[in-house]
Amino acid sequence: MLKHIVQMLLVTCLIATSLSAADNPFVGKWKLNGSKSRLPDEMKVKKVGGNKYAFAFEGGDYAETIVADGTDQPGVFGTSFCVTVEGPNSWKVVRKSDGKVLLTANWKLSQDGKTLDDDFTLFQPNGWKFNVYYVYKRTAGGPGFDGTWESISETVNSLFELQIQPYESDGLAFVIPSEGIMKNLKFDGR
Repeated sequence: MLKHIVQMLLVTCLIATSLSAADNPFVGKWKLNGSKSRLPDEMKVKKVGGNKYAFAFEGGDYAETIVADGTDQPGVFGTSFCVTVEGPNSWKVVRKSDGKVLLTANWKLSQDGKTLDDDFTLFQPNGWKFNVYYVYKRTAGGPGFDGTWESISETVNSLFELQIQPYESDGLAFVIPSEGIMKNLKFDGR
């Protein structure tokens, strides 16, 4: 999700390549205004039998198959993935890396099964948390959590800041202080 924000900002900055970095109007500190921003998302859940489900996030293909039994199981990119059924319309999802929680999501299915609320929190090693409250609508599948879910609203409950600084004579540096990320970009045509 944050990757998508940075990508959109990079594209915006690339439009300004005719300006020198020092005179670039994009240089400065930028804060995400959650009330005026969209962070659209799509996820897919496919029941494959019993209490076993396949998952696809951010519009991708089904990459993980998990038994929804509350245990940590192998996930993508060396992570573990856990789905706990807390009730007929309530799941808790947790992803970890090396035993440390990367994200939690509390999913609540509406009584009519047409919408899903997702209280999503991303955790960084430095203690920073990013929380978004998503509401998804079902676009395919069913019943229960099985289906394709597209977000229809997002409420960002965290501050997200991006710093853009001049980099050398013809580039920009993108800094996400909360994540300790810095990426340098030169306007060299590559």
